[in-house]
Amino acid sequence: MSTTMALSLRDNNIDKYVAELRKHPVLSREEEHALALRFHDDGDVAAAHKLVVSNLRFVVKVAHEFRGYHMKLLDLIQEGNIGLMMAVKKFDPHRGYRLISYAVWWIRAYMKAFVMRTWSSVKLGTTQASRKLFFKLRSTKAELADATGEEPTNEALAHELGVDISDVEEMEQRMAARDFSLDAELNDSRLSRVDMMASDGDDQEQQLGDAEERRIAERSVSTALKTLSDRERYIVEQRFLTEEPKTLNELGEEFGVSRERVRQLESRAMKKLRSALPEGAALPA
Repeated sequence: MSTTMALSLRDNNIDKYVAELRKHPVLSREEEHALALRFHDDGDVAAAHKLVVSNLRFVVKVAHEFRGYHMKLLDLIQEGNIGLMMAVKKFDPHRGYRLISYAVWWIRAYMKAFVMRTWSSVKLGTTQASRKLFFKLRSTKAELADATGEEPTNEALAHELGVDISDVEEMEQRMAARDFSLDAELNDSRLSRVDMMASDGDDQEQQLGDAEERRIAERSVSTALKTLSDRERYIVEQRFLTEEPKTLNELGEEFGVSRERVRQLESRAMKKLRSALPEGAALPA
């Protein structure tokens, strides 16, 4: 990212930042491919920089998708820019698809992670399913309201999203309650919320043990993924390790192969993972 654009972000001047982006035209397929080859094959950092700055406008576009979560647009853009840079770093031009088709997943992933981190100090999404529900609930509610002209019930939302009504009710409650300071005084008294809280006697040893188990599992899966080829690893990541998994058909279109060929590659990759993982370690569901 250029110095001028970085300053624009720090100055909270979105208009100035967008105006700066317009100075960098969108690359043609041929220009993009040539630059990507220079970076991928020769490590040309200048080529990588041009790939990033020419696609920054797409980050701004994606950031607007998250306006309903009441986050600062510039903060979302900052996170999305990091995702774009990661995408450029990992992009393989030999696969034949456009950079933005690959990068948009990284951009959204970084923005979603930022929303989840800043929405509440208590994690809203502890599983892939709950994280997906967090991001789908608001948009689905708006779609049903537009279609019917009235506020959808939790039953209707649960049916549309294919989840239990209890999941919808719980997520609604958690999304409605933002963080507040426990040290803030109640009314005019000197008592704070923390003074009124009873100790639940949390088992810190259990919490530390659970956290360590998660870290070990994550390291095991990360190590196992390195045994796969680039294409196999990409398929596994897109099928099982994303917020919005891709279908076999979608991946087939990306690679220019049949759905059945992608299924075969996926099956082979999962067998390799099972062999590489230590006994008792879990694979993505």
